Amino acid sequence: MALATAFMLFPVAAFGADIGTVDAAVAPAAEFDSQRYGDFRDTLANWKVTIGAGGIYLPEYEGSDKFEVKPFPLISATIGDRLHLETTGITYDVFSWEGFTLSARGGYDLGRKEDDSDYLRGLGDIDAGGVVGGIISYEAGPFEVYAALNKTIGGSDGLQGTFGARASHRYERFIFTADVSGTWADDKYMESYFGVTSAQSASSGLAQYDAKAGVKRVDFKASVTYMMTKNWLVTGAAGAGFLMGDAKDSPIVKDDVQPFAMLGVSYKF
Repeated sequence: MALATAFMLFPVAAFGADIGTVDAAVAPAAEFDSQRYGDFRDTLANWKVTIGAGGIYLPEYEGSDKFEVKPFPLISATIGDRLHLETTGITYDVFSWEGFTLSARGGYDLGRKEDDSDYLRGLGDIDAGGVVGGIISYEAGPFEVYAALNKTIGGSDGLQGTFGARASHRYERFIFTADVSGTWADDKYMESYFGVTSAQSASSGLAQYDAKAGVKRVDFKASVTYMMTKNWLVTGAAGAGFLMGDAKDSPIVKDDVQPFAMLGVSYKF
């Protein structure tokens, strides 16, 4: 669960460059009908890829007051103008006009393991599941507002909605970003991650608790990327989430303030 939260918190940005065109001599016209099938070499030239790794310091699970350091992959790719691949999944821009973008998304939820923390003993595991959803955003210069709705299939079977705003600014070799967002979750999600059933209460010793739908957290985060060279990047990020409503009041939650910090190195192609 800690790593799943990390994926949600850290803004993985793609600063990819063209891979470069493939030598035309590789595929003579007599062997490859580009007019009929399209030339994949032109597609490769539009790929922008960033790959790297780092470490992240964050709570053991959402609501814990104990922290751990975990390795964190930095993977991002943009194919053409519409398809975006990141560690969390795939996004496809269905429609764009005058700064507005409507996107479809597919990804995954890692769930939560009982052995992620001593505090979770007796609560059982929350299985992993697939995620499908959509995002609508509006961008004006360095500013962007966005809203996302994601449904988990399997696992919690929950629904989450996020509304937020971000800003970015480049100064010489530095890129600064800041983001604020709020997340709402339905009954299924809240009951899975913050509720305690009678059976779980008997196994864990925690009081029985019924978590209802509502705004579960507000997040503030910022990152700084330093471009050491044309290809090598160093990124640091930090922020905090503030649990709210039934999430904050859950007996599973030991601290409603959830800070994190991350440092990573990546290479853009």
